[in-house]
Amino acid sequence: MSNLEQTLSIIKPDAVERNLSEEIKVEFKNKGFKILKDKKIKLEKHEAEKFYQVHQTKPFYDDLCSYLSSGPIVVMILEKENAILDNRKLMGATDPTKADDGTIRKKYGISIDKNSVHGSDSPDNAKIEIDFFFKD
Repeated sequence: MSNLEQTLSIIKPDAVERNLSEEIKVEFKNKGFKILKDKKIKLEKHEAEKFYQVHQTKPFYDDLCSYLSSGPIVVMILEKENAILDNRKLMGATDPTKADDGTIRKKYGISIDKNSVHGSDSPDNAKIEIDFFFKD
């Protein structure tokens, strides 16, 4: 039985600013992900606030929203077997200093805030996040 899944991935402003988008896409492709759709966009702060609604009670919420809307981002729909879990493994820990070698955040992340990538953490959130950016 196949467990083909889709997940949302965001290449965050710090990585786009450093022209790492293509390099990061290659990382995904090398791990067997298919990039079904991708686009470069710039979010307004109110859109970032809506996207990160799940975190609105947390102390880092405002900084997170300001950061995500601080520059262009690349949003992608990734697909493969166990995409959600595999993407989280490939991204590595939120804090790049604690991320495993070979993970995207270890290679490209600057700090716990500027950690270069975002990925959905569950099938439910993947659907919500994909719809947020790719609602036709």
